[in-house]
Amino acid sequence: MSLLSIIKTPIEQEVADFDGYFKSLLKSDVVLMDNALSFLAESVGKMMRPMLVLLVAKSAGGINSKTFSAAAAVEMLHTASLLHDDVIDESDKRRGRPSLNVRFNNNVAVLAGDYMFSMSLGCAAKTGDTRVVDSLSIMGQDLPNGEVLQFDMQQNGSYSEENYFKAIYYKTASLFVCCCACAVYTAGGNDEQVARFSEFGKYAGLCFQMKDDIFDYYSDDIGKPTGSDMREGKITLPALYVLSNSKNPHLVPIREKLANGIYLDEKEIETLIAISKDEGGIDYTNICIERYRRVAIESLPSDIAPDLRDALVAYIDYVIAREK
Repeated sequence: MSLLSIIKTPIEQEVADFDGYFKSLLKSDVVLMDNALSFLAESVGKMMRPMLVLLVAKSAGGINSKTFSAAAAVEMLHTASLLHDDVIDESDKRRGRPSLNVRFNNNVAVLAGDYMFSMSLGCAAKTGDTRVVDSLSIMGQDLPNGEVLQFDMQQNGSYSEENYFKAIYYKTASLFVCCCACAVYTAGGNDEQVARFSEFGKYAGLCFQMKDDIFDYYSDDIGKPTGSDMREGKITLPALYVLSNSKNPHLVPIREKLANGIYLDEKEIETLIAISKDEGGIDYTNICIERYRRVAIESLPSDIAPDLRDALVAYIDYVIAREK
C-alpha cells in the first residue's frame, strides 16, 4: 500500500466530503472573481494540510462540521499567501499549471488572495471557537514574517542555521502547527493533545521545508539545478552547511558577497550548488530531516488508534519521500 493510501484510509470518506465542501465555497457573485476561484478549484492539490487536520481531529476526539470549517480556513489562508507570493516572486507556474497571476493578471491574483483571506476568516468564525481564530491570526502573521526574515538575511548577510530554522518555522512549520491545534480544538481535545500534536506539526513542517529546499539543488525539466532560491538571495541549509564547514577556496568570494548582501551570479550559484552536493550539504540536511522525523513521531500521543498512528507516520514519511 502506498504512503498516500495509508494516510487516506482512516479518513477516506471525510476527505471526499471535504473536497466537495471546499470547492463549494469557492464562489463569487462577480464573474471575474468567480472565474479566478473556479481556476483555483480546478488546481487544488492533494489537500495535504486539510488531511492533517482531519487525521488529528479524528485522533483527538472526532471530526465534525467545525473541523471542516477549520480545515477550509487553514487551506484558504495558505492559498491566499501563495497567490501573493507568486506575484512577488513573478512565478509562472503553480503545481505544474500556469499560476493565477499568469492565467489572469497580477491585479486579479492579489485581489483573489485578499478574497481568500476574508473567506478564511469567515470559515474560522463558523467554528465558534476563538482559539481557532487566534491560531489562524498567528499563522497569518508568521507566514509573511518568514518571508521577510529571509529577505532581511539577504540584505544584511545574516545567514545562519539559527535564522534559517526560524524562517522556515514561520513560513512553513507554523502552518502545520495551526492545522494540528485547530484540529484538536474542533474535536474537543485537551491541552496535552494540543501540545503534542502541535509538536508533531512543527517538526513535520520543518521536514517538509527542508525537503523542499533540497529540490533546488537538482535538475529541473531541462536538466539543470534550478537554483531559484539562490537567485532570490535565499541560502538554504545545504549551502549554509558548506559555507560554515568547507575550506574550499572557491567559497571565499561567495562568502564575501553574501556577507555584504550581494546576490550571487549564475556561475557562483552553480559553484555553490556543486560544492553543497559534493561536500556534505545535502547529506547533512537529510540527517536533520531524519532527526526531526523521529522527534515528530515521538511527539504523538500514545493512546491514538493504530490506524491513525500509522497514517500520521505515513504522513511525515510522505513529506520526506516526495520527489517534487
